[in-house]
Amino acid sequence: MAGNTPSDDQSDSSTGVTVKPVVNAIRILRFLTASGSPERAADIARELAINPSTCFNTLRTLVAEEMLDFDPLSKTYTTGLGLAKLVEHLVTQGQRLDVVRPLMQEFAAAHHVTVTLWRRMGNDRIVLVSSETSPGDLRIDMAIGQRLPVLMGASGRLFAGKLGLDDERLRAAFDKVRWARPLGFDDYRRQVADASGKGWAVDDGYFSAGILAIAAPVNDRAGTMAYAMSAVTFRGQHAEAEIEKLGQALRKAATKVGNILF
Repeated sequence: MAGNTPSDDQSDSSTGVTVKPVVNAIRILRFLTASGSPERAADIARELAINPSTCFNTLRTLVAEEMLDFDPLSKTYTTGLGLAKLVEHLVTQGQRLDVVRPLMQEFAAAHHVTVTLWRRMGNDRIVLVSSETSPGDLRIDMAIGQRLPVLMGASGRLFAGKLGLDDERLRAAFDKVRWARPLGFDDYRRQVADASGKGWAVDDGYFSAGILAIAAPVNDRAGTMAYAMSAVTFRGQHAEAEIEKLGQALRKAATKVGNILF
């Protein structure tokens, strides 16, 4: 039946929907990167078995987006500065995370906590990108790549204040989160406001029973919160005054992390 036939622009596969123009663009970028030499549009189209007209239009788009460079004299294409900058940015971020780790290790050892770094992924998730434990102490291990709802944990109190949600939408997102112990929305909202005022937040066993987490924002150069740096320990190990000092120390450390990452 005609209604079951994929269009020229997309096709179904075992992994979901494949958008053909995007696939063509990626194949062209891979080909030119592997080739390492200038290539003509006709040769690229023939090598990759892409319709010549489609290939030409894709190449023009990639040039316009600075992913490729076009030489009008030889009429050839090479990888562009935009692609190099994109790759450089990704590598640099990884290298900067490596530079941040000693600072996290130092904080973990000094305060006998596990230090984690969470990155915001869209409006609904955060992902763990780095974790350092205190040597000699009972460890709280968390897997790199772990994803959580953006509102969850101490970091969630910080991100919640940056999402720009009204009470109705915040309540809807809050109701989807499974808390380790009962937490009312009004209490959560007060904790979000308190975190915004202090510059750091606390989750006292709501994320995970028996676990106390303190978080501070890591901002980029524009002042936008891109990461949250958390100190994780067991409940009952710190008095309220000690938690206050730990929060202030974490806020200063998170500022240093932001200066390194951005």
